[in-house]
Amino acid sequence: MVAETSNNILTKRVIYDTCIQQSFKLFVGSWNVGGIPPPHNFNLDKFLHTQDSMADIYVLGFQEIVPLNAGNILAAEHSNISIKWNSLIKAALNKRTPTEDAFHKTETGESQRVYPLTTQSSIKPGATDYKCIISKQMVGIYITIWARTEISQYISYPSVSCVGCGILGRLGNKGSVSIRFFLHETSFCFVCSHLASGGKEGDERHRNADAANILSHTLFPPEPLQHLPRKILDHDRVIWLGDLNYRIQLPEKTTRSLVKNKEWNLLLQSDQNSDDYYGSCHKGKVKRMRAPAWCDRIIWFGKGLKQIQYNRVESRLSDHRPVYGRFIAYVEVSTLPGI
Repeated sequence: MVAETSNNILTKRVIYDTCIQQSFKLFVGSWNVGGIPPPHNFNLDKFLHTQDSMADIYVLGFQEIVPLNAGNILAAEHSNISIKWNSLIKAALNKRTPTEDAFHKTETGESQRVYPLTTQSSIKPGATDYKCIISKQMVGIYITIWARTEISQYISYPSVSCVGCGILGRLGNKGSVSIRFFLHETSFCFVCSHLASGGKEGDERHRNADAANILSHTLFPPEPLQHLPRKILDHDRVIWLGDLNYRIQLPEKTTRSLVKNKEWNLLLQSDQNSDDYYGSCHKGKVKRMRAPAWCDRIIWFGKGLKQIQYNRVESRLSDHRPVYGRFIAYVEVSTLPGI
């Protein structure tokens, strides 16, 4: 037993001594688009902040990319909508004109991946080329991950796990789509979720139950001959994003008054986990008067992540503002030849 322990320590020491730490810039964004399809040539530059320093990896999560009606919940995935969003993302990251056939699905089903077609002639001089690593849609929840082409070769073991928490406790109108991958020797897990809605007292318990269900039921498939993490919290770096639906536990009138007076600390004290609230609707629906709330959030777990920015974008596409976070992610890079 002593010898076995010593060997384990020696092995870990060898691995440690043959790795160096390298930092990468990570952009994570989340947006509930309210079932509204993006207009053709919709500009995502402000959301992705392409006018600033570009990140190495972009993780973008959307909720309600289709309306959450019975037909969409029970039907197959509306891949044309997710393809349209990916086309717009590609146009913003690579400074190209979006096209309807910009993406080709090479796989379908649980391990759906979406890859951009190469159109080198349309790249502007000096532009950095990004490619889609993996994307997945479950009803209205959609997550897509992009990386600089030069670092995509160091991304391995991408995988998807979906958990439905909606109608009957299992349908995909609520729940999560999680993606994991390794960047060099470090594992990442991104959880894009849409938790239970409702502003009544006690509704937060349903959201807590959804989160617990996601943590317990998210399971990535095993890789032959590889001891890879399968649960969310087993990964080195974890980021959870989405419409978590947690509200401010105060009367609507009180909440609006505190927002008007910018009493952020008082609001935070009643938190469950702009300008005037955007409650107008689209296509003739009745205006919904709901208290402002921090429904859309980005949270993280694990060492090796440093948040350098957290903000929202003033888009009026839906009644939710996009939120984004910028991170420095530190990863272990092997110095062994051929690894």
